[in-house]
Amino acid sequence: MAEYQDDNIITLNWYEHIRTRPGMYIGKKGDGSSHDDGIYVLLKEVMDNAIDEFMNGYGKVIDITIKENRVTVRDYGRGIPLNKVVDCYSKMNTGRNFKGDFASIGMNGVGVKAVNALSTHLLVQSVRDGQMKRAEFSAGLLTKEYPIEATDEKNGTMASFLPDNTIFENYEWYTEYIENLLWNYVYLNRGLTINFNGKRFYSKNGLLDLLNKKVGDNALYEPIYLKDDNFEFAMVHTNRKYGEEYYTFVNSQYTEHGGTHQQAMREAIVKTFRDFFKKNFEPADVRNSVVANMSIKVKDPIFDSQTKTKLGSEHIEPGGQTIRNYVNDMIGRLLDNYLHKHPDVADVILKKIQEAEKERIAISNLKKQTKEIQKKVSLHNKKLRDCKYHFNTNDSRGLETMIFITEGDSASGSITQSRDPNTQAVFSLKGKPANIIKSKSAIYSNEELSLLQAALNIEDGVDGLRYNNIIIATDADVDGMHIRLLLMAFFLKYFPDVVRTGHVYVLQTPLFRVRNKQKTVYCYSEEEKLQAIKSLGKKPEITRFKGLGEISPKEFKGFIGKNIRLEPVVLDAKSNIDAVIEYYMGKNTPQRQSFIMENLREEIDNFSEES
Repeated sequence: MAEYQDDNIITLNWYEHIRTRPGMYIGKKGDGSSHDDGIYVLLKEVMDNAIDEFMNGYGKVIDITIKENRVTVRDYGRGIPLNKVVDCYSKMNTGRNFKGDFASIGMNGVGVKAVNALSTHLLVQSVRDGQMKRAEFSAGLLTKEYPIEATDEKNGTMASFLPDNTIFENYEWYTEYIENLLWNYVYLNRGLTINFNGKRFYSKNGLLDLLNKKVGDNALYEPIYLKDDNFEFAMVHTNRKYGEEYYTFVNSQYTEHGGTHQQAMREAIVKTFRDFFKKNFEPADVRNSVVANMSIKVKDPIFDSQTKTKLGSEHIEPGGQTIRNYVNDMIGRLLDNYLHKHPDVADVILKKIQEAEKERIAISNLKKQTKEIQKKVSLHNKKLRDCKYHFNTNDSRGLETMIFITEGDSASGSITQSRDPNTQAVFSLKGKPANIIKSKSAIYSNEELSLLQAALNIEDGVDGLRYNNIIIATDADVDGMHIRLLLMAFFLKYFPDVVRTGHVYVLQTPLFRVRNKQKTVYCYSEEEKLQAIKSLGKKPEITRFKGLGEISPKEFKGFIGKNIRLEPVVLDAKSNIDAVIEYYMGKNTPQRQSFIMENLREEIDNFSEES
């Protein structure tokens, strides 16, 4: 029998537990390249406290700066009671929201404690009525507590923290992700101004501004905007052919992964249009190309985790109406009234639904004609080497899951041999996939893309996505760049939600290996190669990796492990998807060839001059 004694049982301090199991508090760690990486959760936890103050009627401005990775958030609310400043940042389950409140984000007294524990340095300052209290921490431990002193600063709280680079290795802040977070805050809180590194964020029209920003010039009609007590809803159909896009909020908290309220909203949209037009449309036809957002208030909300990205509550308040019935009642009543008052909008919507219905039927017929391909897809996906855990289940490691889309057997072989089979899957393409930008029906007559769609499980939308990260892994040459563009066009054209929700990345692998007998350096750019040559001395051995298949499985393991380098595919809100795809994948071949050549990372093979 294995040794099992008293000293085998240990008790961790609160900060030790957070640092040992950060995933329980912030989801995943990451390096900042993904919008849901831990550093953004830290920022959000501090911001939520400032937003709570605004929602309670205190402080209309929040100032944020990020300089050399240090984040500083200053609100102008009431300030933390001075004798409780240290407790609020260093004692678990300490907070003011335990009584339950419709107008509150933070609820369980954990958030800023996680920020504290996961930062190498944190300074908190509270100002109340001419007096100020400050305290400093490192990795959760109080390092310096200042006495209360007089000040002429305005009331409010300031928190300044530096994320721990031993936990968030090689991290960097992506401005696009931060700005999206801040825009969501101001859309949900009219009258709030957020200043971030000199840029002002302010919304006059709330969720209507959010909808217009997401839709751009693609709206088929004037967006529908509906409002009632503690309820706000906006929607529009677009001229995009595929996908549906939702942004839902609970108590001003963006629920990125949806939940009970979002499911109820999708259901209510379908039911209302069915009832209004008196026709039993397919749900997918009604929701095709819809962009919608909704905000509700829930008392004592239950989320799936501390990160609060998915609502699990069944009721608006304990013992009250179900969220499903509440959302269906609200949308059903308000949207039906709107359609009766705006028959011109109703006509446009009906035509859009009928167009989607016509294409769905055509695709269904095509599937029957290509039954051999569909049979292969349903029986065995020979292109896929799957992993154990998946994103669309309740697997504990779902957030870690990724699928590498590679070209050829040699590249997929190296990745397959070096991957973690628990969370990393591999899909192998046979050369270049077809350019199918004209019609979605072309997917079903193309075996490779049918298999890819099936592997990802996205035919019916992003909700079924089996992997959190879709990683395009191609060679750094002309063919590799072309395949990368084809795959990006495939996602942007037919599954844009996968890109918009931050699931698509490009794998960065080293271009060079520079080594001598003592040390090996992998270089991802020409500049890194020159630095390596300089640091290793005269005449090191230099290898140019011209393809992923040239990298040994042993070496590849280091490139797709904890130090993996990913470049996110980010779609700017102002981008016109059809125009982007037409430029890269349309008939403008000379321009596309120029783009590929100008953006390739090629070796300047002149080592004698470099050294």
